[in-house]
Amino acid sequence: MNLREQIEKYKPYNEQEEKDKEMMLKYIDTFEDVLTRENEMCHFTASNWIVNKDRTKVIMIYHNIYKSWAWTGGHADGDSDLLHVALKEANEETGLSNLKVLSDGIFGIQILTVDSHIKRGKFVSSHLHLDCCFLLEADENEKLRIKEDENSNIKWIPIEKAIKLTNEEKMKPVYKKLNEKIKTK
Repeated sequence: MNLREQIEKYKPYNEQEEKDKEMMLKYIDTFEDVLTRENEMCHFTASNWIVNKDRTKVIMIYHNIYKSWAWTGGHADGDSDLLHVALKEANEETGLSNLKVLSDGIFGIQILTVDSHIKRGKFVSSHLHLDCCFLLEADENEKLRIKEDENSNIKWIPIEKAIKLTNEEKMKPVYKKLNEKIKTK
């Protein structure tokens, strides 16, 4: 199933997801390069909400660019298999290799604003991330590894503290939504 079909099939959880689903489909139909950063206005990313077996803790990394505790994830960079991207990013950013996919497809969608910043010495203009999030499970006893060029810390935290831990106000409703959705699983 291609990315457009996955998003069409996705059942929105709330009004935010309904509107973002509609916009994602429009962007897919409008831009040929929505899977790459060559589209400087908007492009797809894949993120992860990585929980422990008891669903009481979540992995958070301290993101160097955003100076905030955050989920893991990254750019599609041309790969339309966003689950593959999500798993690759989770491994790269945490060192976790025994990840179990808990969601049947995409777990959450959101369009996120990204403020301008410097990345690897280059200016990046403000743009949108068309994000698809996947729910993953990991063993909290597995060894963690920091990806120093992207994050400077990583830890398991009680799931309800994720909202308070992040400095990014725009991410608080996203993390709250994901925590609520876990309770319905």
